[in-house]
Amino acid sequence: MCTAVTYKTKCFYFGRTLDYEFSYGDEVVVLPRNYPLKFRHAGELKSHHAIIGMAYVTEEMPLFYDAVNEKGLAIAGLNFVGNACYNHDLNDRDNITQFELVPWILGQCASVNEAEKLLNHLNLTDESFSDDIPVAQLHWLIADKNRAITVEFTKDGMSVYDNPVGALTNNPPFNYQMFALNNYMGLSPEQPDNNFGIKLDAYSRGMGGIGLPGDLSSQSRFIKVAYTKMHSQSGSSETESVSQFFHILGSVDQQNGCCNVGNEKYEITLYTSCCNTDKGIYYYTTYNNHQISAVDMHRENLDGKDLARYPVVDKEVINYIN
Repeated sequence: MCTAVTYKTKCFYFGRTLDYEFSYGDEVVVLPRNYPLKFRHAGELKSHHAIIGMAYVTEEMPLFYDAVNEKGLAIAGLNFVGNACYNHDLNDRDNITQFELVPWILGQCASVNEAEKLLNHLNLTDESFSDDIPVAQLHWLIADKNRAITVEFTKDGMSVYDNPVGALTNNPPFNYQMFALNNYMGLSPEQPDNNFGIKLDAYSRGMGGIGLPGDLSSQSRFIKVAYTKMHSQSGSSETESVSQFFHILGSVDQQNGCCNVGNEKYEITLYTSCCNTDKGIYYYTTYNNHQISAVDMHRENLDGKDLARYPVVDKEVINYIN
């Protein structure tokens, strides 16, 4: 399970948690403009926008979990198990496999509006990358500094939703996630009004948030992160903005031991990402390392033909004071 969110101060930030019981071997990958993107059914892009994101690289192909291109367009794919439904090839559409969607959009589009136009001709196929890597059931949050959308493929076809919250978790489908916010419209960072007509005491700070979900289910995480993000306050400096972004996603962290997925395995927040989409800087922390690490795409040769790969730093670094 996962959570993705946007945040805007002086710059625009995009990131996600990736919650799972194991890692495939994640790396921050910079895909330069001239790295050939070979699609199964849609030919080859020899030149395209540069991309940075977290990926599992196999057979020289980065399978991105989340990524941002040099134009500031960002995408994250989140589990959508039981609802995602893809098609076989169709003659009159752009046939793109599920694992190709991120580079296909980020390689060609500079904005959400451009991505939406590209999606109009899309047929997402149910082809797996290999026998060892099955088709992932996903839906996607796509955002730039001006707009966010959620894209879902179900048995009823493709749905593209405007996403005014700039947040996404897993199930249920996004329209149900948004509808659930109606149940929490009374939440407030202010102390609640006393409507009983008798003397009552606000015995604690934060009572305006009573009823805010705190469990690890995807619907509850959507409510929690939407509330946290929509009321979030920070300075506009890079340090303050990045720090606050990690605090926003920290509100839905999954801790080892709290979500048993069977066979004595537990879902945890493997990594949390935050990308400054204006500057192309990808920040992340991992479950075992809370120090923020960063990769700047513009320090790489973006006109090159080779991937720049940085395995995640997953060992805690403690700053001893004495």
